[in-house]
Amino acid sequence: MTQPTILVTGATGRVGGSVVAQLHAAGVPVRALVRGEADFPAGVRAVRGDLGDPASLGAALEGVDAVFLVWPFLRPDGAAEVIDVIGKHARRVVYLSSAGVGDGKDTPGDPITAFHTELERLIEASGLERTALRPTGFASNTLGWADELRATGAVRAPLAKLARPLIHEADIAAVAVQALTTDTLLGARPLLTGPEPVTQEQQVALIGEAVGRPLRFEEIAPAEAAERMRAAGWPAELVAAVLPAQAAMLDRPEPVNDAVERITGVPARSFREWAVDHAADFR
Repeated sequence: MTQPTILVTGATGRVGGSVVAQLHAAGVPVRALVRGEADFPAGVRAVRGDLGDPASLGAALEGVDAVFLVWPFLRPDGAAEVIDVIGKHARRVVYLSSAGVGDGKDTPGDPITAFHTELERLIEASGLERTALRPTGFASNTLGWADELRATGAVRAPLAKLARPLIHEADIAAVAVQALTTDTLLGARPLLTGPEPVTQEQQVALIGEAVGRPLRFEEIAPAEAAERMRAAGWPAELVAAVLPAQAAMLDRPEPVNDAVERITGVPARSFREWAVDHAADFR
């Protein structure tokens, strides 16, 4: 019996790239959607296409059975058209959503949760087989500290004691592979977390251990952090949403669960393990 072909969007990103690598290692035919030149292992077919242009997706979707969907925009504009095109070719979508998406009917207050909520709604309405993965914060987001750590040996940011169960992208990918290649997660919306909360101060220290030199976290006021974010080009709506959401986690911490282990059979990787895996990115 011929194995189904899987299309991975966001294939040059951390999670999508890990999905490509794990599917390929398992011998599953995998196709990577790209907008430009990209290198993948032999046997992985890279196909040009752009989620911002649904008409460009036909060739990438030809003969595809399932799609790993990463939405790269802050708004859901055009998502209905993309999902419609996917539905003309594939039977299943595994969507990379967010832990912020709830099951209630309240309108989300921040733009990130809002577009994830709408994408989940559109996929559900499509009638496609579906799974929505809802991870907590990505450990890979700390790569945003890399330049500053290399230059100064410190991270200047707010909320040193903010503790989050950050998740390794390889663990998200391992769950995605299960959802793409088996029927065990059909219709599911699993909350995926790392194994334990780690404060931002501890995260920097663990990165320091991984690279073999002491690194430190220098706490600054949220107002200064907001100004730094704006100067770095962050959209105003994100600046207004991210910092208050992070501050709220001090009193209402994110939950921790064992979903990764229950689904994949392997415990979720710790932030320490993530730091070791990515030490070269910080050197």
